[in-house]
Amino acid sequence: MSKKIVVITGSPRKDGNSFAMTDAFIRAAQAKGHTITRFDAAMMKIGGCHACETCFKTGKACSFDDDFNLIAPAVLEADALVFTIPAQIKGVIDRLYSLVVGGKDIAGKECALIACCEEEDRSVLDGVRIPMERTAALNKWKMVGEVLIPGVLN
Repeated sequence: MSKKIVVITGSPRKDGNSFAMTDAFIRAAQAKGHTITRFDAAMMKIGGCHACETCFKTGKACSFDDDFNLIAPAVLEADALVFTIPAQIKGVIDRLYSLVVGGKDIAGKECALIACCEEEDRSVLDGVRIPMERTAALNKWKMVGEVLIPGVLN
């Protein structure tokens, strides 16, 4: 069954490891017939959540009009979400709060994580894995996979 998959990257380096891993995932998913929508958050204007709780009061996910309002509709329509987690993606994850406050049903989606780091010890990736798993649980998403690759620099 073909799925609508939203991929949200956080890496600012287009020639970096996170982009290469994401590109490989996208090619494989498209080869299986899935529809991919990609957002590169580090290249977008997305601020953190202001916790103003005026979500969807202006017809958009967030009253502060930035590029998160481009991502939110795609998230609502998606069957699955895939995140790469450099720090730049934190604003997107925080702003998913607007969908909850706005009364949008985002439960039941699938979620996956792609991350890499220079460190050789895979446990270093717990710092992104655990928060992502908790975000998925909070939003009632099913974690369907993760690609965590330690020991990469070049």
